[in-house]
Amino acid sequence: MDWKKHITQDSTVIKDALQALDNLGQDTVLFIVNNQNGLVGALTDGDIRRGLLKGIKLDDPVLNACNPNPKFIREYDISKLTSYRKEKLKMIPVVDKDSRIIDIVNFRIAKTKLPVDVVIMAGGKGRRLQPLTMNTPKPLLNVGSKPIIEHLIDQLAYYGISDIKLSIQYLGEQLEEFAKKKSNATLKISSTWDKDELGTIGSLKLIKELKQDYVLVCNSDLLTNVDYERFFFDFIDHDADLNVLSVPYTVNIPYAVLKMEENNVVDLKEKPSYTYYSNGGIYLMKREILKFIPDSVKYSATDLIEKLIQLNKNVRNFQHEGYWLDIGRIDDYNKANRDIASGKIKR
Repeated sequence: MDWKKHITQDSTVIKDALQALDNLGQDTVLFIVNNQNGLVGALTDGDIRRGLLKGIKLDDPVLNACNPNPKFIREYDISKLTSYRKEKLKMIPVVDKDSRIIDIVNFRIAKTKLPVDVVIMAGGKGRRLQPLTMNTPKPLLNVGSKPIIEHLIDQLAYYGISDIKLSIQYLGEQLEEFAKKKSNATLKISSTWDKDELGTIGSLKLIKELKQDYVLVCNSDLLTNVDYERFFFDFIDHDADLNVLSVPYTVNIPYAVLKMEENNVVDLKEKPSYTYYSNGGIYLMKREILKFIPDSVKYSATDLIEKLIQLNKNVRNFQHEGYWLDIGRIDDYNKANRDIASGKIKR
């Protein structure tokens, strides 16, 4: 959505505003700004209809018919935005400290507007997926009608992510081309080359254009329906330094398991199941945490987690109980295509 199409000046006349609303299609609301681009009102077809019934004219300024007290959030009050979504409001402008509109959240398109920078690690060679990855990087293998990484990006966009960085290496030119084609007026995708293969987290230090206080890092080979809003609020509510998304992994023992004390059997469990929580390849961290990642050294996400634990940082586990699949092997890739075809994965 090009949100700037929803902005009009306070000098606009109602006749012209009607035409602008008609051009917008189903998202029929205009936000009115003054000559300093400050938010001063909102206008819908209903506002105009009620105004005409009260005697305003088509050549009158929009200020004569608008709602002078529109709902808005300041950048980025996610809790208030969530409350507006629950009120069934359709569009909410985001304003800066001077009340100038810097964004508009359309709940038809996006659930929220998370204030995070996103980095997708997309440089792996995908050796276990050969021969599929001989000439195509793993993130660009199609699952259903679109590449693995596009499923991930579309899911992130649903949570209001508008700026995504790719860390690329193997067959990176293809990912650069994908990024150019996928980018649009509301979604910017850029690429950074990890020529030294710095591992699953090391290349974060190569990215210089991080603007937000929080960084979301995702592996590029994941198919999942993670609720990134819940993930973010869990992180904020517990003042975490780093949140690790975890997924359940159940081990079924086909035999009775004995509990013993000094070779004496004191208990047994018949064919028990044990559930462990494994690293899900998605991390949310404070931007300041990046200072603990060494420069120009191969460094994995587990290296960083171990370092933060040693420093007594708040490393938190977020348990994801929904769909999650790491597409690392041919069997996983085939399962992903079956699951997409059957509609198993949903937001």
